[in-house]
This record gives sequence, structure tokens and C-alpha cells, in this order.
Amino acid sequence: MENLLENDLTGNISSQKYLCTITWRKGSFFMDEPTSIGGQDLGPDPYTALLSSLASCTLSTLRMYIDRKGWDIPEINIALNMSQENDAEVTTTISRTISFPATVDIEIKNRLLIIAEKCPVSKILKNRVVINTTI
Repeated sequence: MENLLENDLTGNISSQKYLCTITWRKGSFFMDEPTSIGGQDLGPDPYTALLSSLASCTLSTLRMYIDRKGWDIPEINIALNMSQENDAEVTTTISRTISFPATVDIEIKNRLLIIAEKCPVSKILKNRVVINTTI
């Protein structure tokens, strides 16, 4: 099976509570936890990073499709959040609201809703994920 990233994403944490450095192919960024749980809020927390991945993937997928169709839709907005229920199993629900200018026809909006569901990160989150961890 072929990796989706050309190089591994790497992370590091030292003794500063919860501040992580994440390195990707062209640079690095910080991730942290909110001050309410002891972090310094110097970067996105893991939930925010997960939702950011879905947001950017959705927006990019829609932009590619809109551009290919030649539609005049200059701006797309998205809002996401998530909740969890802890019953016998943990169920996570992600709410994703996409908005377009009022001038976009309902037929086009409905087509774009279908396209949003096809973004690669949506497919990952909606299907089976296996995490293989080694030391």
C-alpha cells in the first residue's frame, strides 16, 4: 500500500506542557492545548487540527470542481464543529455547514453538497481507519 504523503509527518514534545512541534515536508508548526486544561493555546489543539483538515479538503475539492465547471462562485465559507456521545461505543458527530453567495442556484448548491462528500478527508473519516502503532 502506497503512502499518501511523500515524507512522514513528524512530531516532538519536550517538557513544556502540551506544546508540540509538528514538521511536514516544507516546514513546521506548533500544536497545543487550551489554557483551560493546562496548555498555553499557542497553536491548534488536536480536535481543531482534525476539523481544519476536513475544512481545507472540502474547500479545495469544491474550488477545483467549481473552477472546472467554469461557475462564477468567488467565495465559499465553511463552519465545522464536533460532539461525542459515550455510550457502549464512542460516537463522534461532525457538523459541517458550507455556504455560498446568495446568487448561487439551489441546483448548483445541491450538486456541490454531493461533491463536498467526495473530498478525500471526508472519505477517510467516513470509512474504516486502522492505526498501526510501533515503538
